[in-house]
Amino acid sequence: MATCPECDAQIEVDEFDVDKGDQLSCPECGSNLEVTGLSPIELDIAPEDDDGDEDDEDDDVDLTGEADDLDDAGEEEEDDDDQEDQEE
Repeated sequence: MATCPECDAQIEVDEFDVDKGDQLSCPECGSNLEVTGLSPIELDIAPEDDDGDEDDEDDDVDLTGEADDLDDAGEEEEDDDDQEDQEE
């Protein structure tokens, strides 16, 4: 048994089924918890995933770059249409 650091609920955790660093959620309050000790089982509030935020920023940059490429392609098509109109 382990204790949720957020709501003090007793959580049944089999020490043979978890490793240090594993994450789980409290069935009572829903907090994301991390196993910080194995004998006895100790739980702490899981750190927020900062890497996820950085990935989102990277994705934004990629999406912006792709959007610019799409805009450029659209402009080229318009230029071709304008040239065809002028030739007629």
